[in-house]
Amino acid sequence: MAMNVKKRPGKVKNSLIGLGVFAIATGSAYFLLYRSGYLPPLAELWDVLCLNGGTDENSTTIAPRSFLNYDKPIKEILGTDKIDKNKSSILVEKSKYKLTFYYDQKPIKSYPVVFGANPVDDKLKEGDKRTPEGTFKIKDLYPHPAWSKFIWLDYPTTSSWRKHFKAKKEGKINWNDSIGSEIGIHGTPDDSLIEKKSNWTLGCVSLKNKDVNELYQFVQKGTEVEIIP
Repeated sequence: MAMNVKKRPGKVKNSLIGLGVFAIATGSAYFLLYRSGYLPPLAELWDVLCLNGGTDENSTTIAPRSFLNYDKPIKEILGTDKIDKNKSSILVEKSKYKLTFYYDQKPIKSYPVVFGANPVDDKLKEGDKRTPEGTFKIKDLYPHPAWSKFIWLDYPTTSSWRKHFKAKKEGKINWNDSIGSEIGIHGTPDDSLIEKKSNWTLGCVSLKNKDVNELYQFVQKGTEVEIIP
């Protein structure tokens, strides 16, 4: 004769406690790996692994233009210092050592810039001294004690994480390499570094202090920054 076997309340309770402990431990481990630069934010994991069939971001939204108006203040070019910062954007051309400020999708002024010690290749990991390529947004802006101003970019983006994991799969970098962070646009301890095209940063974009001070006035959190080869 068949008998109904009921789980004891104590065993059920222990199972639930075990699952809870496992979930907390897994969550804590993921958080530590995320903070250390080994995993993307959980909300972006699906896109990073391309499980949704998404395509990589690799389009140039701002057309490169010639170097221009470096001897003129932006206020003079625009005819006012009261602008809608929502219309501001930035294009960085690594091969030309040039940063161009755009307003309302029109090039307004270009600046000479330098990069990380490897100014050519795209950034794949922390410590490779490369400046990342792609489309970013300004995450924050603040004065810097050594470099005048710091315009912080939202690297790594979902696209950055995809390239990072692809490089690991292809053996270009090690699986224990982290992706890096704290990439931005800032000034310099010595303006001659810009004049000599000395790529002195760890991966950031560097301008002369007077130039970053001017640029700083016309951008905000959320301003688009595109960096191309």
